[in-house]
This record gives sequence, C-alpha cells and structure tokens, in this order.
Amino acid sequence: MKANVHVTLKNGVLDPQGKAIHHALERLGFSGVNNVRVGRLIELDLDDNVTDQEIEDMCRKLLANMVIESFHIEKVA
Repeated sequence: MKANVHVTLKNGVLDPQGKAIHHALERLGFSGVNNVRVGRLIELDLDDNVTDQEIEDMCRKLLANMVIESFHIEKVA
C-alpha cells in the first residue's frame, strides 16, 4: 500500500520560503499570484497490514510538527 502525506503550515504561520517564491514570480513577470504557501509531500510505501491509525501516529509523532503544521493523508492505489 502506498500513502502520500501532505504537510503544510497552519494558517497564521509565517512562510518565508513561500514569500520568497512569490517575490521571484513577480520579478519574472508572472502576475495574478496573490500568495504562495510551501509544503512538502512524503511518500510512504507500506505493508498492507499498516492501519490508518498507525499512519496518523507516524504523522503526529515524526512527519509533521503539530505546533505549526497540518497534514493530510492520501492513500494511493
């Protein structure tokens, strides 16, 4: 089984990397971009017997900083 974990900063947390990308896009002449937030994708290749709760525990204990980040788990066929 495969699962993708999307980790993003919570609303209200400053995103300096997103701000830098936003300014770079403007300098390159791209208009219409109101904001940029940067996250990360973690791809997990798991045994079929790993439960949803175990995946969530992995996220809460290691993969995401729960103080400033949120996560979304997507199972991939």
